[in-house]
Order: sequence, then C-alpha cells, then structure tokens
Amino acid sequence: MAGLMIDRVSKCFGEQQAVDSLSLDIEPGEFVALLGPSGCGKTTMLRMLAGFEALSEGEIRLGERTLASRELHVPPEQRNMAMVFQSYALWPHMSVADNVGYPLKLRRLEGDAYRRRVAQALSLVDLASHAGRSPQELSGGQRQRVALARCLVTDPDVVLLDEPLANLDRHLRAAMEQSFREFHRRTRATMIYVTHDQSEAMSLADRIAVMRGGRLEQWATPEALYRRPRSAWVASFIGQGSLLQVAAGRPGQRLDEHTLMHGLAAVASERVQPVLVRPEHVTVLPDASAQRGLRARVESVTFRGERHELHLRLASGESLVAYHHAALVEGESVELILHEGWCLEP
Repeated sequence: MAGLMIDRVSKCFGEQQAVDSLSLDIEPGEFVALLGPSGCGKTTMLRMLAGFEALSEGEIRLGERTLASRELHVPPEQRNMAMVFQSYALWPHMSVADNVGYPLKLRRLEGDAYRRRVAQALSLVDLASHAGRSPQELSGGQRQRVALARCLVTDPDVVLLDEPLANLDRHLRAAMEQSFREFHRRTRATMIYVTHDQSEAMSLADRIAVMRGGRLEQWATPEALYRRPRSAWVASFIGQGSLLQVAAGRPGQRLDEHTLMHGLAAVASERVQPVLVRPEHVTVLPDASAQRGLRARVESVTFRGERHELHLRLASGESLVAYHHAALVEGESVELILHEGWCLEP
C-alpha cells in the first residue's frame, strides 16, 4: 500500500477560499478523519482527493504518483479510490449483488472472477445472505454496508467517506461505528472520513485533522487532541472542558494540582495564561466549609445517567463544568479541587 500526501493544497471558488494551504502526510492503512464545523472545507478537500474538484494550489500524491497539481489532474476513474456517500447512492432497480458488482462490470470483469469478487466483498460486510435482495428491503445500516462492499470490490488504494452516518439515527450510528472499525480491521484500507461529529471522529480515527475556515487547526491522535489541544478553539470543539485564566505555565505545558490551584488564586492582572480544565479533573469536596479548595456556586445540574454534570460559577465570574456522583442544589456553594490543566496558546 502507498501513503497519501496532501502538500499545501488550496481551493478557491472565486473570491472564497474553501481550503487554505492544507498539508497532511497519511500513512498506508491509516484511518484519518477530517473534522470540523459546516463550511470548514473538509468535504471540498475530500472531493479534491476523489478528483471531483481541481486544485487551485498544491499537490496530492499517492505513493510516488502525482494525482493532482496546478498542472495535472488525474480523472477520478484513474485514481483507484472509492467513495461512500451520505446518501448511499445505490441503484434501486439492481439487487445488492449487482450494486456491489457494478464497478467490476465497468471494468469488463465477468464470469467466475466477477462472482468471486462480489461474494468476497459482501462477506467482508456480513451481507452474503442478502445478495439477491433489493436495496429497498434493507435497513439504513445495511444499505451503508452495501455501499462499503461496492468500495471494496475494486480493491482501492484509498476509501473516501463523506459523512456516511449522518442519515442514521443515534442508536444505528453507534452500531455502524463498530461496523466501520471492523471493516477497517479486516481490510487495512487507507480511509479518509469526513464528519462534523467529534465523537465519531474520536472513536474511529487513528489521527484527526481538525479544520476551521479552510485551515488546519491541529493534526494529531484523538487522545492528543483531547489531552493536549493546541488552541482554545480546538479545546472547545473537542470534548467538554472549561477555559480559565491562571498566573502560571506556558502554552503546551501541563499544570499539576498545586501549580494550577496556586495560579488560580493570583490577582486578576497576573492571570494571563489560558488553561483547559476537563470535567473529570475537578473534584467537589464533601464539606463546603472546609476552605481547602476553590469556592464556586452551582448554577445548574444535568443528569447524564452514570453521573451528574454540574455547571458552576467561580468567584472570578468564570464558568466551570464538573462531574459529580450526586445531584446538588442550584445556588448551593461548593468547594473544588482542580487536579490538572493544559496550557493553551493565547
């Protein structure tokens, strides 16, 4: 398998800069998510990879082969990439097997070789017993797996997925996430997955490219994005957390409990370093009169099933989110210990 290189790629639509000098080095067999809010350029980048859009600047390479640059544009059918669309894009008048085999017919593959490849692809997505059915007889999740099988049948170098779970309900999305993980484990295909849902990206991808306004905000593993976000925007986009100002640390530094609590106790003029504190790093002390921690007032409580989510207001006026095993009363005064924080760029 070959690695995929996106080198300073830009795309303009008239005066609008949809993608701005994006660079990613994707390893063979890696599962990568392009994550960001609507309009950030992630789908435009996917379409440039597929060959549906031309580049304005930069270069896309698959191994040693250049697929796109300002001077070169290899058409989609010659890139050996397959794409799964949000709408499944299945032919309603064809059986499941015929839908899966359609790309092979375009390549004029017939006979036993054709039937063997279709059977193998359906087996990989656990739909061998549904080969003779029509797409209308299938659930949304099964249709999505047919679309995956259609990708696999051509043995592509790269599989591109454009928000493939957006049309499914929450419970089915969770089941399909497991199907995608199994699909990737079995095939070890290089996969580029576009989504605006950070929980999908975090649970599926080996690495995530977080995009905003056409630019790359951060390129890292899910754990690194959660624990060590570069900026306040990434910190707020990935997971829950609170942004506080402290008189300690520097960007890219982890603060321990002592340093963080001491930095929060400083006068306001000295508290200039933004710090991310995740809810799981906050402990509500059992005795609010102990005066051992940071004082706060409970503004609201949300029951999340396995825990209660507390929205708190510090004496400084800053807000803080914490988890607790029991519900507290709105307006109640509490004391907190903050065990660690991560320093962000200003």
